[in-house]
Amino acid sequence: MLTIEWSSEFGWERPHIKPLQNLSLHPGSSALHYAIELFEGLKAFRGVDNKIRLFRPDLNMDRMYRSAQRATLPAFDKEELLECILQLVKLDQEWVPYSTSASLYIRPTFIGTEVQTNPSLGVKKPTKALLFVILSPVGPYFSSGSFSPVTLWANPNYVRAWKGGTGDCKMGGNYASSLFAQCEAMDSGCQQVLWLYGEDNQITEVGTMNLFLYWINEDGEEELATPPLDGIILPGVTRRSILELAQKWGEMKVSERYLTMDDLTTALEGNRVKEMFGSGTACVVCPISDIMYKGEHIHVPTMENGPKLASRILDNLTSIQYGREESTWTIVVS
Repeated sequence: MLTIEWSSEFGWERPHIKPLQNLSLHPGSSALHYAIELFEGLKAFRGVDNKIRLFRPDLNMDRMYRSAQRATLPAFDKEELLECILQLVKLDQEWVPYSTSASLYIRPTFIGTEVQTNPSLGVKKPTKALLFVILSPVGPYFSSGSFSPVTLWANPNYVRAWKGGTGDCKMGGNYASSLFAQCEAMDSGCQQVLWLYGEDNQITEVGTMNLFLYWINEDGEEELATPPLDGIILPGVTRRSILELAQKWGEMKVSERYLTMDDLTTALEGNRVKEMFGSGTACVVCPISDIMYKGEHIHVPTMENGPKLASRILDNLTSIQYGREESTWTIVVS
């Protein structure tokens, strides 16, 4: 693991790479009481040429930096942190699976560790912090040979994020507060929550994933659409990569736009929906087949349509990640 300590008195200490071990924290540490913490998630891939690659890690560093600003945690040098992570992966390279369906998950974490002789337990900007990185091999998101769709549970009574909040930051508090709705979704026989927002029930995210709708829009155009980054959407690395890929292909309209449940149900009634899928680091893309909304099951014909686009995106991105296709989106661990 990698650890780097910071204090307002001395600034950043030297980074250390050491065996994985438990952390020792004062019980008054601000991360434990007020959730002054954040994390990131990225992967290292062993390619078909046996080279180890990271996929667009600079975007993870950018997002982590923005999350730190929002959490009043100290600024850090993004390039230096990435170099430290590369050194950690290089040292632990034998933990990167020898497989083109598995990878090494990289979890940078940043916590407030406010420690005082007589802790006031006050809510304030931390004067001490710890940045650490742990690693773990992970297998394929889908079982071998399958591309299984998920069923979503949409309930307007729950929101994941709101304007002016921290929905566009990768903070643990966002995830903890989503678990109650996730448990209700599972109790209702669904795998994930379709997060809605506003009086018009805007479609925002799927569980912990960004959302895409491939359809024929109101103007009769073939369109790949995803909600805009307006402060309640996490700016996913996979999300951005899908948008840039589709724009490069130039075969359909690519939009960041608001979508509502009324938009979706109207399009389904008119047979205008081709595919609907989530995107994220864990799965790359995850097809959606059904939505439970207001007591009704709504079928989405993603699998009946291939899913051609979702499969194409998955093939393209994994080809880059595993070195079958050269790309400036990857960094090779030297």
